[in-house]
Order: sequence, then structure tokens, then C-alpha cells
Amino acid sequence: QVQLVESGGGLVQAGGSLRLSCAASGRIFSFNVMGWYRQAPGKQRELVASITRGDSTNYASSVKGRFTISRDSARNTVYLQMNSLESEDAGVYYCNLKVIGTRNDYWGQGTQVTVSS
Repeated sequence: QVQLVESGGGLVQAGGSLRLSCAASGRIFSFNVMGWYRQAPGKQRELVASITRGDSTNYASSVKGRFTISRDSARNTVYLQMNSLESEDAGVYYCNLKVIGTRNDYWGQGTQVTVSS
């Protein structure tokens, strides 16, 4: 089916930056939305940002202005540029792909983002 592999997580000081990437492979449908979710310790998993094939984007209010999601459809890759990182941004970040019009929902393994203060 579809496989998603995240990379780019790591340890960064508050105020620093990281760039996450998610490479998709397998049976990839064009009519889809890809996004990044995160789960911080003690919190529910939340949508961080999403992007459509037409590059329409959506951001959580907490990251608006600091994070930028983008995609390279030709390379089947989505990115999340994270700037001005805060301790509240720490957690496991998961790449997600939803096939529009179906219940198909694919997830990556997650990549850890740690922010030191």
C-alpha cells in the first residue's frame, strides 16, 4: 500500500530550527492530503499542519507563523520547516496521508523532536 518514512527529528535548543521530511512510497493516490501530527507528553495527538496536492495549507494556531509545510509531489515528499522552536513543540511527529473520498489513512513511524531550554 502506502509507506511513509519520516526523518529530520532530533535535539534542538529553544529558538532553533529543524526540518522534517516524509518520503512516501507505494500506491500513492494523487487525490490526497498530507500532514504532520504531533503528540507531546501527556497530550493528545494534534494536527500541526496539512497540505493538499494543490498546495493549500492549514496550520494549528500554536505554530502559525513559525512552521511551514511544503511538498514536492514529483518526489512524493512532504516537509515541515520548524523555526523558533519552543519547549511546547517537543514530541513525536508523525507524517500522515489521507486519500480523499476513502477511509484510507496512512501513518509514518514518527520522529522524535526534543527541545531543550
